[in-house]
Amino acid sequence: MLYYHFMPTRATSIATVVIDDEKLALEELSYLLKDYPEIEVIGSAENGLQAVDLIGKLEPDLVFLDVQMPGLDGMGVIRKLREQSEDLPHFVLVTAFDHYAIEAFRMEAFDYLLKPVEKARLDETIQRAHRLFGEHRVAEPIPFPSRPKEQRTKILVKSAGRSFIVDAQDIVYATIDEGVITIVTSTLEGESNYKTIEELQSNLDPETFWRVHRSYLVNINRIREVIPWFKSSYQIRMDDKKQTEIPVSRVQTKRLRTLLKL
Repeated sequence: MLYYHFMPTRATSIATVVIDDEKLALEELSYLLKDYPEIEVIGSAENGLQAVDLIGKLEPDLVFLDVQMPGLDGMGVIRKLREQSEDLPHFVLVTAFDHYAIEAFRMEAFDYLLKPVEKARLDETIQRAHRLFGEHRVAEPIPFPSRPKEQRTKILVKSAGRSFIVDAQDIVYATIDEGVITIVTSTLEGESNYKTIEELQSNLDPETFWRVHRSYLVNINRIREVIPWFKSSYQIRMDDKKQTEIPVSRVQTKRLRTLLKL
């Protein structure tokens, strides 16, 4: 089961997700994390597939991830997320078995905790996270795209075995799923030849096309409605036929407020 936690957002908080297929272990770790004011648990899940979906939607800073889970295990979660995006949270792997330490190192995990999690050891992890995210947030302002040297006005879209040329301004949004970019216009939906959202974005007008989420690039002129979501964040409803609702990442929420004077 997926859980979403609705609570005030602190500007300096570290958005955190907890994943464990054992409910008692999940509740125990979530309880321990309440002692750290800089940690804000924004969601939890009880299996690997739910974890992939939850992490993709919430874009947390930090994930406490159980290694052994039925179906898709913790290592599988990281591999699947890497297939979808290069922009991933930091993972703290949690397991009852120390022989996963080498694999955790190979997966470039932020830290590795043994169950049952000891408070003193958890203190060390949180202190490291506090230093890491504190430095990053001071050093990295929210980026606004710069204008590329050359912008394309026509984009090729493949649909139903045919190749269509569409005006860039007619694009409502583009999304990527398992390495395939889908472009949606008012009248057409199909695949793009571009391999990444970053590549597509770099060829479009940055004053019109905005990366609201790691998986979505939207035309700001085709936003139909702004919908308050949870934790002071938003979704946007586009004006395509399906009136698609797209999540705005926590990082881009500030730009949305500035853009629309929210």
